[in-house]
Amino acid sequence: MELDSLITRATQFGDKTVAVAAAEDDEVLEAVAEAIKRNLASFLLFGNEEKIHELINQKHSGIAESPKLKIIHAGSAASAAEQAVRAVKELKANVLMKGNIPTAGILKAVLNKDFGLRTGNVLSHVAVFEVPGFDRFTIVTDAAMNIAPDLNQKAQIVKNAVDIARCIGIKKPLVAPIAAVEVVNPAMQATLDAAALTLMNKRGQIKDCVVDGPLALDNAISFEAAEHKGIKSEVAGQADVLLVPTIEVGNALYKSLVYFAKAKVGAVIAGAKAPIVLTSRADSAESKVYSLALAICSAK
Repeated sequence: MELDSLITRATQFGDKTVAVAAAEDDEVLEAVAEAIKRNLASFLLFGNEEKIHELINQKHSGIAESPKLKIIHAGSAASAAEQAVRAVKELKANVLMKGNIPTAGILKAVLNKDFGLRTGNVLSHVAVFEVPGFDRFTIVTDAAMNIAPDLNQKAQIVKNAVDIARCIGIKKPLVAPIAAVEVVNPAMQATLDAAALTLMNKRGQIKDCVVDGPLALDNAISFEAAEHKGIKSEVAGQADVLLVPTIEVGNALYKSLVYFAKAKVGAVIAGAKAPIVLTSRADSAESKVYSLALAICSAK
């Protein structure tokens, strides 16, 4: 599967709108310009109006007069975040995107009790990879939000990832809770949680997917590795979703796929009332566009 297919899919959802908090950022505007060029969405840009106009006129003049673009002045990054979140809350936008503002700043607005986007569920990072040599998407969660999730949080993280997977056409995702080994070891909490998640899935507590673990990474993605170890599983060798036990594992796996495997990626924060695109300066403009497409596909 190719991430370009998400762009095609996203254009079929009608005219979605993305609210960008603190949009006075050249890399973010580059992604916005590319998204408009590909007819992905309309954009509400909240931030320093003068700086946004200046950046657009300097480098992205092709979208200066676009009807898909509206600029709303905000006196500070915090104000821009509040206005962008309110726009999503009031259904004026379908997706929230981070601009030139720290992640903590936009999440503070997202979690605000009065105007935020909280649902009571865990927020988690869901990354969809196009890995060379694989004929399916590989979804990694959670590489950026939850440090050391407990069993209940892991169950919600799985639900968030399954929701995203179903939105991009994977009807019944196969979920592998990743550990260092494929057997339950009382000394390794990741294996205990994996076994519990598997049982929760069998009992209908985690729906719309198949969960089986613990599985080591090789057994989750390689039929040959699973067969070599004699593992019989509906998930082994063909996992759609890799649930990592901690943020360190997720972060290392995410960056290994990007830098070693040269994988392409799009990612969102799921679990809020609308998908959130948290861009990083290390992300390519292409990755930002894929993230926007993923968010649009998963927007209600």
